[in-house]
Amino acid sequence: MIIRYFIDGVLKSVKTPSDSIGELEIVTENDGKKVTVTALKDLTLDSAVIPVEFKKARNSSIFVNGYQSWTATKEYVSTDELLASTRQRNIDRLPKFLVKAYSFKSYGSQFFHKADNSNLLGVDYAYIKGDEELFIGNLNYKNAYLLIEVHKTKDRILLLSDVDGRTLKKGESFVVFDYMTDTSAKKGQKDYFARLTPRSTKKLFGYTSWYNHYQDIDEKKIYDALQNADDRFDLFQIDDGFETFVGDWLNVDKKKFPNGLKPLVDAIHKKGMMAGIWLAPFVAEKNSELFKNHPELIAKDENGEFIPAGSNWSGFYPLDLDNPAAIEYVKKSLKYYVDLGFDFFKLDFLYATNLKTIKGKTRSETAEFAYNVLVEELKDKLILGCGATLSNGFEKFDFMRIGPDVSLKFDDVWFMRFMHPERISTKTTLQNTIYRSEMDGKAFLNDPDVILLRDDNISLSRRQRYALAIINSLFGSLLMTSDDPKTYDDSKEEVLNEALKLFNYGKVISFDREKKYIKVEYELEGEKKVFYYDTKKGVIKNG
Repeated sequence: MIIRYFIDGVLKSVKTPSDSIGELEIVTENDGKKVTVTALKDLTLDSAVIPVEFKKARNSSIFVNGYQSWTATKEYVSTDELLASTRQRNIDRLPKFLVKAYSFKSYGSQFFHKADNSNLLGVDYAYIKGDEELFIGNLNYKNAYLLIEVHKTKDRILLLSDVDGRTLKKGESFVVFDYMTDTSAKKGQKDYFARLTPRSTKKLFGYTSWYNHYQDIDEKKIYDALQNADDRFDLFQIDDGFETFVGDWLNVDKKKFPNGLKPLVDAIHKKGMMAGIWLAPFVAEKNSELFKNHPELIAKDENGEFIPAGSNWSGFYPLDLDNPAAIEYVKKSLKYYVDLGFDFFKLDFLYATNLKTIKGKTRSETAEFAYNVLVEELKDKLILGCGATLSNGFEKFDFMRIGPDVSLKFDDVWFMRFMHPERISTKTTLQNTIYRSEMDGKAFLNDPDVILLRDDNISLSRRQRYALAIINSLFGSLLMTSDDPKTYDDSKEEVLNEALKLFNYGKVISFDREKKYIKVEYELEGEKKVFYYDTKKGVIKNG
Protein backbone atom coordinates (compact mmCIF):
# COMPACT_ATOMS: atom_id res chain seq x y z
CA MET A 1 0.00 0.00 0.00
CA ILE A 2 1.21 3.49 -0.83
CA ILE A 3 -0.33 6.64 0.63
CA ARG A 4 0.69 10.03 -0.74
CA TYR A 5 0.00 13.36 0.93
CA PHE A 6 1.03 17.00 0.93
CA ILE A 7 2.48 18.69 3.97
CA ASP A 8 3.68 22.28 3.81
CA GLY A 9 3.32 22.07 0.03
CA VAL A 10 5.67 19.09 -0.30
CA LEU A 11 4.42 15.76 -1.72
CA LYS A 12 5.42 12.83 0.46
CA SER A 13 4.61 9.13 0.46
CA VAL A 14 4.65 6.24 2.87
CA LYS A 15 4.65 2.53 2.15
CA THR A 16 3.16 0.18 4.69
CA PRO A 17 3.60 -1.74 6.86
CA SER A 18 4.28 1.30 8.99
CA ASP A 19 2.59 2.36 12.21
CA SER A 20 3.88 5.92 12.31
CA ILE A 21 6.35 8.13 10.49
CA GLY A 22 5.88 11.22 12.62
CA GLU A 23 3.33 12.82 10.27
CA LEU A 24 0.80 10.11 9.47
CA GLU A 25 -0.30 7.20 11.63
CA ILE A 26 -1.76 4.20 9.80
CA VAL A 27 -3.94 1.48 11.34
CA THR A 28 -5.06 -1.54 9.32
CA GLU A 29 -7.90 -3.94 10.16
CA ASN A 30 -9.65 -6.88 8.53
CA ASP A 31 -6.47 -8.25 6.94
CA GLY A 32 -5.60 -4.85 5.53
CA LYS A 33 -8.98 -4.24 3.88
CA LYS A 34 -9.78 -1.39 6.26
CA VAL A 35 -7.17 1.35 6.56
CA THR A 36 -7.54 4.39 8.82
CA VAL A 37 -5.05 7.24 8.86
CA THR A 38 -4.57 9.82 11.59
CA ALA A 39 -2.76 13.08 10.89
CA LEU A 40 -0.02 13.93 13.37
CA LYS A 41 0.36 17.28 11.60
CA ASP A 42 -1.96 19.28 9.33
CA LEU A 43 -1.82 17.68 5.86
CA THR A 44 -3.73 17.03 2.63
CA LEU A 45 -4.20 13.55 1.21
CA ASP A 46 -3.28 13.03 -2.43
CA SER A 47 -3.77 9.33 -3.23
CA ALA A 48 -3.85 5.84 -1.75
CA VAL A 49 -3.20 2.59 -3.63
CA ILE A 50 -3.40 -1.08 -2.71
CA PRO A 51 -2.25 -3.74 -5.23
CA VAL A 52 -4.14 -7.05 -5.26
CA GLU A 53 -2.62 -10.12 -6.87
CA PHE A 54 -4.97 -12.00 -9.16
CA LYS A 55 -4.00 -14.62 -11.70
CA LYS A 56 -5.53 -14.01 -15.08
CA ALA A 57 -8.34 -16.51 -15.61
CA ARG A 58 -8.76 -17.95 -19.09
CA ASN A 59 -12.28 -17.44 -20.50
CA SER A 60 -13.08 -15.03 -17.68
CA SER A 61 -15.82 -12.42 -17.55
CA ILE A 62 -14.79 -9.08 -16.05
CA PHE A 63 -17.51 -6.80 -14.73
CA VAL A 64 -16.68 -3.19 -13.90
CA ASN A 65 -19.31 -0.79 -12.59
CA GLY A 66 -19.43 2.61 -14.27
CA TYR A 67 -18.91 5.89 -12.43
CA GLN A 68 -22.40 7.37 -12.74
CA SER A 69 -25.91 6.50 -13.93
CA TRP A 70 -25.15 6.84 -17.62
CA THR A 71 -21.70 5.22 -17.72
CA ALA A 72 -21.55 2.04 -19.81
CA THR A 73 -21.59 -0.95 -17.45
CA LYS A 74 -21.36 -4.60 -18.45
CA GLU A 75 -19.34 -7.78 -18.36
CA TYR A 76 -16.35 -7.85 -20.67
CA VAL A 77 -15.91 -11.42 -21.89
CA SER A 78 -12.26 -12.29 -22.33
CA THR A 79 -10.11 -15.13 -23.55
CA ASP A 80 -6.36 -15.16 -23.71
CA GLU A 81 -6.62 -14.35 -27.40
CA LEU A 82 -9.12 -11.53 -27.00
CA LEU A 83 -7.84 -10.11 -23.72
CA ALA A 84 -5.71 -7.36 -25.23
CA SER A 85 -8.58 -6.06 -27.38
CA THR A 86 -11.18 -6.07 -24.62
CA ARG A 87 -11.54 -2.37 -23.83
CA GLN A 88 -13.89 0.18 -22.44
CA ARG A 89 -14.97 3.10 -24.53
CA ASN A 90 -13.25 6.34 -23.69
CA ILE A 91 -12.52 9.66 -25.35
CA ASP A 92 -8.90 8.93 -26.28
CA ARG A 93 -9.81 8.46 -29.94
CA LEU A 94 -11.32 11.94 -30.18
CA PRO A 95 -9.34 15.05 -31.17
CA LYS A 96 -8.40 17.07 -28.09
CA PHE A 97 -10.08 20.20 -29.43
CA LEU A 98 -13.42 18.35 -29.61
CA VAL A 99 -13.01 16.99 -26.10
CA LYS A 100 -12.39 20.51 -24.81
CA ALA A 101 -15.06 22.20 -26.94
CA TYR A 102 -17.81 19.84 -25.78
CA SER A 103 -16.48 19.22 -22.25
CA PHE A 104 -16.65 15.47 -22.76
CA LYS A 105 -14.37 14.79 -19.79
CA SER A 106 -16.85 16.33 -17.37
CA TYR A 107 -19.47 13.61 -17.75
CA GLY A 108 -17.51 10.78 -16.15
CA SER A 109 -14.52 9.53 -14.18
CA GLN A 110 -12.15 10.70 -16.92
CA PHE A 111 -12.55 14.18 -15.36
CA PHE A 112 -10.29 13.10 -12.49
CA HIS A 113 -8.81 9.74 -13.53
CA LYS A 114 -7.09 9.23 -16.88
CA ALA A 115 -8.44 6.32 -18.91
CA ASP A 116 -5.90 3.60 -19.73
CA ASN A 117 -6.65 1.13 -22.50
CA SER A 118 -4.44 -1.49 -20.87
CA ASN A 119 -6.95 -2.01 -18.06
CA LEU A 120 -10.65 -1.95 -17.22
CA LEU A 121 -11.85 0.58 -14.64
CA GLY A 122 -14.66 -0.06 -12.19
CA VAL A 123 -15.99 2.30 -9.54
CA ASP A 124 -16.97 0.99 -6.09
CA TYR A 125 -17.54 -2.62 -7.16
CA ALA A 126 -16.31 -5.11 -9.71
CA TYR A 127 -16.00 -8.86 -10.18
CA ILE A 128 -14.25 -11.50 -12.24
CA LYS A 129 -16.03 -14.74 -13.11
CA GLY A 130 -14.31 -17.80 -14.50
CA ASP A 131 -11.91 -20.50 -13.33
CA GLU A 132 -10.84 -18.12 -10.59
CA GLU A 133 -13.32 -15.60 -9.17
CA LEU A 134 -13.15 -12.43 -7.15
CA PHE A 135 -15.64 -9.80 -6.01
CA ILE A 136 -14.55 -6.42 -4.64
CA GLY A 137 -17.02 -3.97 -3.08
CA ASN A 138 -16.40 -0.55 -1.52
CA LEU A 139 -17.81 -0.10 2.00
CA ASN A 140 -16.21 3.35 2.26
CA TYR A 141 -18.18 5.07 -0.50
CA LYS A 142 -19.45 7.87 1.72
CA ASN A 143 -15.84 8.91 2.30
CA ALA A 144 -14.12 8.06 -0.98
CA TYR A 145 -14.87 6.28 -4.24
CA LEU A 146 -12.90 3.09 -4.81
CA LEU A 147 -11.41 2.97 -8.31
CA ILE A 148 -10.78 -0.65 -9.30
CA GLU A 149 -8.29 -1.10 -12.12
CA VAL A 150 -8.30 -4.61 -13.57
CA HIS A 151 -5.03 -4.89 -15.47
CA LYS A 152 -5.93 -7.27 -18.26
CA THR A 153 -2.46 -8.33 -19.31
CA LYS A 154 -0.97 -8.50 -15.81
CA ASP A 155 -1.76 -10.64 -12.81
CA ARG A 156 -2.94 -7.77 -10.64
CA ILE A 157 -5.70 -5.39 -9.69
CA LEU A 158 -5.02 -1.91 -8.35
CA LEU A 159 -7.38 -0.39 -5.79
CA LEU A 160 -7.21 3.40 -5.69
CA SER A 161 -9.03 5.39 -3.03
CA ASP A 162 -10.20 8.75 -4.39
CA VAL A 163 -8.94 10.82 -1.46
CA ASP A 164 -7.43 13.64 -3.52
CA GLY A 165 -7.77 17.01 -1.75
CA ARG A 166 -8.98 15.65 1.60
CA THR A 167 -7.47 17.84 4.31
CA LEU A 168 -6.79 16.51 7.80
CA LYS A 169 -6.16 18.65 10.84
CA LYS A 170 -3.68 17.47 13.44
CA GLY A 171 -5.27 14.58 15.36
CA GLU A 172 -8.04 14.01 12.78
CA SER A 173 -8.66 10.45 11.53
CA PHE A 174 -10.04 9.38 8.17
CA VAL A 175 -10.91 5.97 6.69
CA VAL A 176 -8.95 5.64 3.45
CA PHE A 177 -9.94 2.07 2.54
CA ASP A 178 -12.75 -0.18 3.69
CA TYR A 179 -13.76 -2.87 1.24
CA MET A 180 -15.00 -6.45 1.12
CA THR A 181 -13.95 -9.32 -1.11
CA ASP A 182 -15.38 -12.71 -1.94
CA THR A 183 -14.08 -15.63 -3.98
CA SER A 184 -17.56 -16.02 -5.51
CA ALA A 185 -18.61 -13.24 -7.89
CA LYS A 186 -22.30 -14.03 -7.50
CA LYS A 187 -22.30 -14.41 -3.71
CA GLY A 188 -20.09 -11.36 -3.23
CA GLN A 189 -22.38 -9.12 -5.24
CA LYS A 190 -25.48 -10.46 -3.50
CA ASP A 191 -23.99 -9.97 -0.02
CA TYR A 192 -22.71 -6.51 -0.89
CA PHE A 193 -26.17 -5.16 -1.70
CA ALA A 194 -27.99 -7.24 0.91
CA ARG A 195 -26.59 -4.83 3.56
CA LEU A 196 -28.76 -2.02 2.24
CA THR A 197 -32.41 -1.00 2.66
CA PRO A 198 -34.16 1.15 0.03
CA ARG A 199 -36.39 4.09 0.95
CA SER A 200 -39.23 2.82 -1.24
CA THR A 201 -40.46 -0.60 -2.27
CA LYS A 202 -43.44 0.27 -4.50
CA LYS A 203 -43.02 -0.05 -8.26
CA LEU A 204 -44.48 2.68 -10.48
CA PHE A 205 -45.71 2.80 -14.09
CA GLY A 206 -45.66 6.28 -15.53
CA TYR A 207 -45.62 8.70 -18.44
CA THR A 208 -42.81 11.15 -19.21
CA SER A 209 -42.94 13.85 -21.88
CA TRP A 210 -39.26 13.59 -22.83
CA TYR A 211 -38.90 10.76 -25.37
CA ASN A 212 -41.54 12.08 -27.73
CA HIS A 213 -41.40 15.87 -27.45
CA TYR A 214 -38.05 16.43 -25.71
CA GLN A 215 -37.83 20.18 -24.89
CA ASP A 216 -40.61 21.02 -27.36
CA ILE A 217 -43.45 20.92 -24.84
CA ASP A 218 -46.23 23.35 -24.02
CA GLU A 219 -49.47 23.45 -22.12
CA LYS A 220 -51.53 21.89 -24.91
CA LYS A 221 -49.15 18.99 -25.52
CA ILE A 222 -49.05 18.16 -21.84
CA TYR A 223 -52.83 18.35 -21.47
CA ASP A 224 -53.28 16.17 -24.57
CA ALA A 225 -50.89 13.55 -23.21
CA LEU A 226 -52.63 13.64 -19.84
CA GLN A 227 -56.03 13.24 -21.47
CA ASN A 228 -54.80 10.11 -23.25
CA ALA A 229 -53.20 8.52 -20.15
CA ASP A 230 -55.41 5.75 -18.78
CA ASP A 231 -55.86 4.46 -15.26
CA ARG A 232 -52.96 2.02 -15.53
CA PHE A 233 -50.58 4.92 -14.96
CA ASP A 234 -49.43 5.72 -11.42
CA LEU A 235 -47.36 8.74 -12.42
CA PHE A 236 -47.40 11.56 -14.97
CA GLN A 237 -44.09 13.43 -15.24
CA ILE A 238 -43.35 16.73 -17.00
CA ASP A 239 -39.78 16.67 -18.25
CA ASP A 240 -37.33 19.34 -19.47
CA GLY A 241 -38.73 22.25 -21.49
CA PHE A 242 -41.13 24.01 -19.10
CA GLU A 243 -38.47 26.39 -17.70
CA THR A 244 -37.11 29.42 -19.55
CA PHE A 245 -33.52 28.17 -19.18
CA VAL A 246 -31.89 25.38 -17.20
CA GLY A 247 -31.01 26.89 -13.85
CA ASP A 248 -33.85 29.44 -13.85
CA TRP A 249 -36.19 27.12 -11.98
CA LEU A 250 -38.37 29.92 -10.64
CA ASN A 251 -39.12 31.09 -14.20
CA VAL A 252 -41.68 28.88 -15.91
CA ASP A 253 -41.88 29.75 -19.62
CA LYS A 254 -45.05 31.89 -19.89
CA LYS A 255 -45.25 31.50 -23.66
CA LYS A 256 -45.42 27.74 -23.36
CA PHE A 257 -47.33 27.59 -20.09
CA PRO A 258 -49.35 30.82 -19.77
CA ASN A 259 -51.26 29.47 -16.78
CA GLY A 260 -48.21 28.10 -15.01
CA LEU A 261 -47.85 24.52 -13.78
CA LYS A 262 -50.30 24.52 -10.87
CA PRO A 263 -53.42 23.78 -13.00
CA LEU A 264 -51.55 20.86 -14.59
CA VAL A 265 -50.64 19.44 -11.19
CA ASP A 266 -54.29 19.67 -10.15
CA ALA A 267 -55.41 17.99 -13.37
CA ILE A 268 -52.91 15.15 -12.88
CA HIS A 269 -54.12 14.61 -9.33
CA LYS A 270 -57.73 14.67 -10.48
CA LYS A 271 -56.95 11.70 -12.74
CA GLY A 272 -55.61 9.82 -9.72
CA MET A 273 -51.92 10.03 -10.66
CA MET A 274 -48.85 11.39 -8.92
CA ALA A 275 -47.47 14.56 -10.50
CA GLY A 276 -43.79 14.45 -11.44
CA ILE A 277 -41.36 17.18 -12.44
CA TRP A 278 -37.85 17.17 -13.94
CA LEU A 279 -35.15 19.43 -12.48
CA ALA A 280 -31.37 19.70 -12.70
CA PRO A 281 -31.01 21.53 -9.39
CA PHE A 282 -27.22 21.87 -9.17
CA VAL A 283 -26.44 23.24 -12.65
CA ALA A 284 -27.15 26.34 -14.74
CA GLU A 285 -26.75 26.81 -18.48
CA LYS A 286 -24.80 29.67 -20.00
CA ASN A 287 -27.92 31.44 -21.31
CA SER A 288 -29.69 31.40 -17.94
CA GLU A 289 -30.36 34.49 -15.88
CA LEU A 290 -28.73 32.72 -12.94
CA PHE A 291 -25.45 32.34 -14.80
CA LYS A 292 -25.52 35.86 -16.23
CA ASN A 293 -26.60 37.72 -13.11
CA HIS A 294 -25.14 35.62 -10.32
CA PRO A 295 -21.73 34.32 -11.40
CA GLU A 296 -20.74 34.12 -7.74
CA LEU A 297 -23.03 31.07 -7.44
CA ILE A 298 -21.22 29.19 -10.22
CA ALA A 299 -18.26 26.90 -9.50
CA LYS A 300 -14.84 28.10 -10.63
CA ASP A 301 -11.44 26.43 -10.74
CA GLU A 302 -8.27 27.62 -9.02
CA ASN A 303 -7.67 30.05 -11.90
CA GLY A 304 -11.09 31.66 -11.51
CA GLU A 305 -12.44 30.03 -14.68
CA PHE A 306 -15.94 28.56 -14.75
CA ILE A 307 -15.89 24.75 -14.60
CA PRO A 308 -17.84 23.23 -17.51
CA ALA A 309 -20.22 20.38 -16.69
CA GLY A 310 -20.96 19.44 -20.31
CA SER A 311 -22.23 20.69 -23.64
CA ASN A 312 -26.00 20.21 -23.24
CA TRP A 313 -28.22 23.23 -23.93
CA SER A 314 -26.02 26.34 -24.31
CA GLY A 315 -23.30 24.68 -22.27
CA PHE A 316 -23.75 24.37 -18.51
CA TYR A 317 -21.90 24.68 -15.24
CA PRO A 318 -22.21 23.39 -11.66
CA LEU A 319 -23.20 25.54 -8.73
CA ASP A 320 -20.55 26.29 -6.11
CA LEU A 321 -21.38 24.20 -3.04
CA ASP A 322 -18.92 26.21 -0.95
CA ASN A 323 -21.26 29.17 -1.33
CA PRO A 324 -24.20 28.98 1.14
CA ALA A 325 -26.24 31.21 -1.20
CA ALA A 326 -26.05 28.51 -3.90
CA ILE A 327 -27.42 25.92 -1.46
CA GLU A 328 -30.22 28.28 -0.46
CA TYR A 329 -31.10 28.76 -4.13
CA VAL A 330 -31.36 24.99 -4.58
CA LYS A 331 -33.60 24.71 -1.54
CA LYS A 332 -35.78 27.60 -2.69
CA SER A 333 -36.17 26.03 -6.13
CA LEU A 334 -37.18 22.65 -4.70
CA LYS A 335 -39.66 24.27 -2.30
CA TYR A 336 -41.27 26.12 -5.20
CA TYR A 337 -42.23 22.82 -6.85
CA VAL A 338 -43.20 21.18 -3.57
CA ASP A 339 -45.58 24.07 -2.96
CA LEU A 340 -47.06 23.58 -6.44
CA GLY A 341 -48.03 20.07 -5.33
CA PHE A 342 -45.55 17.85 -7.16
CA ASP A 343 -45.11 14.40 -5.63
CA PHE A 344 -42.22 12.98 -7.68
CA PHE A 345 -38.92 14.67 -8.49
CA LYS A 346 -36.61 13.50 -11.27
CA LEU A 347 -33.34 15.19 -10.33
CA ASP A 348 -30.85 15.11 -13.17
CA PHE A 349 -27.16 15.84 -13.96
CA LEU A 350 -26.23 15.15 -10.35
CA TYR A 351 -22.71 14.03 -11.26
CA ALA A 352 -21.92 17.75 -11.62
CA THR A 353 -22.11 18.32 -7.87
CA ASN A 354 -18.52 17.26 -7.30
CA LEU A 355 -16.79 18.68 -10.38
CA LYS A 356 -15.61 21.17 -7.79
CA THR A 357 -15.27 19.59 -4.38
CA ILE A 358 -16.23 21.32 -1.17
CA LYS A 359 -13.00 22.74 0.25
CA GLY A 360 -11.03 20.03 2.04
CA LYS A 361 -13.51 17.26 1.17
CA THR A 362 -13.33 14.34 -1.25
CA ARG A 363 -15.50 14.01 -4.34
CA SER A 364 -17.68 11.46 -2.59
CA GLU A 365 -18.11 13.58 0.55
CA THR A 366 -19.13 16.49 -1.67
CA ALA A 367 -21.77 14.43 -3.47
CA GLU A 368 -22.97 13.04 -0.12
CA PHE A 369 -23.53 16.61 1.11
CA ALA A 370 -25.37 17.64 -2.06
CA TYR A 371 -27.61 14.56 -2.21
CA ASN A 372 -28.48 14.95 1.48
CA VAL A 373 -29.61 18.52 0.76
CA LEU A 374 -32.11 17.09 -1.73
CA VAL A 375 -33.41 14.42 0.65
CA GLU A 376 -33.74 16.81 3.58
CA GLU A 377 -35.56 19.44 1.54
CA LEU A 378 -37.93 17.06 -0.26
CA LYS A 379 -38.62 14.95 2.84
CA ASP A 380 -41.41 12.49 1.95
CA LYS A 381 -41.52 13.29 -1.78
CA LEU A 382 -40.33 10.57 -4.15
CA ILE A 383 -36.90 11.15 -5.66
CA LEU A 384 -35.48 9.72 -8.86
CA GLY A 385 -31.74 10.32 -9.15
CA CYS A 386 -30.38 10.60 -12.68
CA GLY A 387 -26.90 11.19 -14.02
CA ALA A 388 -25.83 10.48 -10.45
CA THR A 389 -22.94 8.76 -8.74
CA LEU A 390 -24.77 5.61 -7.71
CA SER A 391 -23.25 4.85 -4.30
CA ASN A 392 -24.07 8.35 -3.03
CA GLY A 393 -27.73 7.54 -3.74
CA PHE A 394 -27.72 4.27 -1.79
CA GLU A 395 -30.61 4.33 0.71
CA LYS A 396 -31.21 8.03 -0.05
CA PHE A 397 -33.13 8.14 -3.31
CA ASP A 398 -36.30 6.15 -3.93
CA PHE A 399 -35.37 5.44 -7.54
CA MET A 400 -32.13 5.64 -9.49
CA ARG A 401 -31.49 5.69 -13.23
CA ILE A 402 -29.02 2.89 -13.86
CA GLY A 403 -28.24 3.48 -17.55
CA PRO A 404 -27.95 6.21 -20.17
CA ASP A 405 -30.95 7.60 -22.03
CA VAL A 406 -32.74 5.36 -24.49
CA SER A 407 -31.98 6.45 -28.05
CA LEU A 408 -34.57 6.41 -30.84
CA LYS A 409 -32.00 4.48 -32.90
CA PHE A 410 -30.60 1.30 -31.32
CA ASP A 411 -27.05 2.61 -30.92
CA ASP A 412 -27.83 6.23 -31.79
CA VAL A 413 -26.32 7.95 -34.84
CA TRP A 414 -22.96 6.59 -36.01
CA PHE A 415 -20.73 9.46 -34.85
CA MET A 416 -22.09 9.25 -31.29
CA ARG A 417 -20.43 5.83 -30.98
CA PHE A 418 -17.07 7.56 -30.70
CA MET A 419 -18.18 9.80 -27.86
CA HIS A 420 -17.85 9.59 -24.09
CA PRO A 421 -18.93 6.47 -22.12
CA GLU A 422 -22.02 8.30 -20.87
CA ARG A 423 -23.51 8.82 -24.33
CA ILE A 424 -27.15 8.14 -25.26
CA SER A 425 -27.62 4.56 -26.45
CA THR A 426 -30.37 1.94 -26.20
CA LYS A 427 -27.74 -0.73 -26.86
CA THR A 428 -25.77 0.42 -23.82
CA THR A 429 -28.66 1.06 -21.49
CA LEU A 430 -30.16 -2.42 -21.94
CA GLN A 431 -26.94 -4.03 -20.77
CA ASN A 432 -26.72 -1.57 -17.85
CA THR A 433 -30.27 -2.58 -16.92
CA ILE A 434 -29.31 -6.23 -16.74
CA TYR A 435 -25.90 -5.92 -15.12
CA ARG A 436 -26.93 -3.43 -12.44
CA SER A 437 -30.08 -5.36 -11.53
CA GLU A 438 -28.64 -6.64 -8.23
CA MET A 439 -29.08 -3.10 -6.84
CA ASP A 440 -32.83 -3.15 -7.45
CA GLY A 441 -34.90 -3.29 -4.27
CA LYS A 442 -31.77 -3.05 -2.12
CA ALA A 443 -29.88 0.20 -2.68
CA PHE A 444 -32.92 1.85 -4.29
CA LEU A 445 -35.47 0.90 -6.95
CA ASN A 446 -33.93 0.74 -10.42
CA ASP A 447 -35.08 3.00 -13.25
CA PRO A 448 -34.06 1.39 -16.57
CA ASP A 449 -35.63 4.28 -18.53
CA VAL A 450 -38.52 4.15 -20.99
CA ILE A 451 -40.25 1.56 -23.11
CA LEU A 452 -41.40 2.76 -26.54
CA LEU A 453 -43.78 0.76 -28.74
CA ARG A 454 -45.04 3.46 -31.13
CA ASP A 455 -44.26 3.40 -34.88
CA ASP A 456 -43.84 7.14 -35.45
CA ASN A 457 -40.90 9.34 -34.41
CA ILE A 458 -38.67 6.33 -33.75
CA SER A 459 -36.12 4.22 -35.63
CA LEU A 460 -35.98 1.18 -33.35
CA SER A 461 -37.25 -1.89 -35.15
CA ARG A 462 -40.38 -3.68 -33.92
CA ARG A 463 -38.24 -6.49 -32.44
CA GLN A 464 -35.92 -4.00 -30.72
CA ARG A 465 -38.89 -2.19 -29.20
CA TYR A 466 -40.19 -5.53 -27.95
CA ALA A 467 -36.83 -6.39 -26.35
CA LEU A 468 -36.71 -2.96 -24.69
CA ALA A 469 -40.19 -3.47 -23.23
CA ILE A 470 -39.53 -6.99 -21.96
CA ILE A 471 -36.09 -6.34 -20.41
CA ASN A 472 -37.06 -3.04 -18.76
CA SER A 473 -40.23 -4.56 -17.35
CA LEU A 474 -38.52 -7.65 -15.99
CA PHE A 475 -35.43 -5.97 -14.54
CA GLY A 476 -36.74 -2.56 -13.46
CA SER A 477 -38.97 -1.08 -10.76
CA LEU A 478 -39.85 2.20 -12.50
CA LEU A 479 -41.46 1.67 -15.90
CA MET A 480 -41.95 4.79 -17.98
CA THR A 481 -43.09 5.56 -21.51
CA SER A 482 -43.51 8.63 -23.69
CA ASP A 483 -46.07 6.92 -25.91
CA ASP A 484 -49.78 7.58 -26.14
CA PRO A 485 -51.24 4.09 -25.46
CA LYS A 486 -54.60 5.14 -26.94
CA THR A 487 -52.95 5.04 -30.37
CA TYR A 488 -51.82 1.42 -29.93
CA ASP A 489 -53.22 -1.26 -32.21
CA ASP A 490 -54.01 -4.73 -30.84
CA SER A 491 -50.47 -6.03 -31.28
CA LYS A 492 -48.91 -3.13 -29.33
CA GLU A 493 -51.54 -3.37 -26.63
CA GLU A 494 -50.71 -7.06 -26.33
CA VAL A 495 -47.01 -6.24 -25.85
CA LEU A 496 -47.81 -3.57 -23.26
CA ASN A 497 -49.99 -6.01 -21.32
CA GLU A 498 -47.21 -8.61 -21.45
CA ALA A 499 -44.73 -6.01 -20.23
CA LEU A 500 -46.96 -4.91 -17.35
CA LYS A 501 -47.51 -8.52 -16.29
CA LEU A 502 -43.73 -9.06 -16.21
CA PHE A 503 -43.27 -5.75 -14.39
CA ASN A 504 -45.74 -6.64 -11.67
CA TYR A 505 -45.28 -10.38 -11.32
CA GLY A 506 -42.12 -11.51 -13.11
CA LYS A 507 -38.98 -12.50 -11.22
CA VAL A 508 -35.48 -12.90 -12.63
CA ILE A 509 -33.83 -16.16 -11.58
CA SER A 510 -30.47 -15.73 -13.29
CA PHE A 511 -28.66 -14.24 -16.26
CA ASP A 512 -25.39 -15.32 -17.86
CA ARG A 513 -23.44 -14.10 -20.85
CA GLU A 514 -22.90 -16.55 -23.69
CA LYS A 515 -20.77 -14.79 -26.30
CA LYS A 516 -22.98 -12.10 -27.85
CA TYR A 517 -26.08 -13.35 -26.04
CA ILE A 518 -27.27 -12.89 -22.48
CA LYS A 519 -29.31 -15.87 -21.32
CA VAL A 520 -32.10 -14.77 -18.97
CA GLU A 521 -34.04 -17.22 -16.81
CA TYR A 522 -37.14 -15.91 -15.09
CA GLU A 523 -40.34 -17.01 -13.42
CA LEU A 524 -43.87 -15.81 -14.19
CA GLU A 525 -46.98 -17.13 -12.48
CA GLY A 526 -45.15 -20.23 -11.26
CA GLU A 527 -43.70 -21.09 -14.67
CA LYS A 528 -39.97 -20.90 -15.39
CA LYS A 529 -39.01 -19.42 -18.76
CA VAL A 530 -35.87 -18.56 -20.72
CA PHE A 531 -34.93 -16.08 -23.43
CA TYR A 532 -31.70 -15.02 -25.09
CA TYR A 533 -30.97 -11.35 -25.61
CA ASP A 534 -28.76 -10.55 -28.61
CA THR A 535 -26.55 -7.70 -27.41
CA LYS A 536 -25.39 -6.86 -30.94
CA LYS A 537 -28.79 -6.68 -32.66
CA GLY A 538 -30.91 -5.72 -29.67
CA VAL A 539 -33.49 -8.47 -30.14
CA ILE A 540 -34.77 -11.42 -28.15
CA LYS A 541 -34.93 -15.04 -29.20
CA ASN A 542 -36.74 -17.57 -27.03
CA GLY A 543 -34.93 -20.49 -25.42
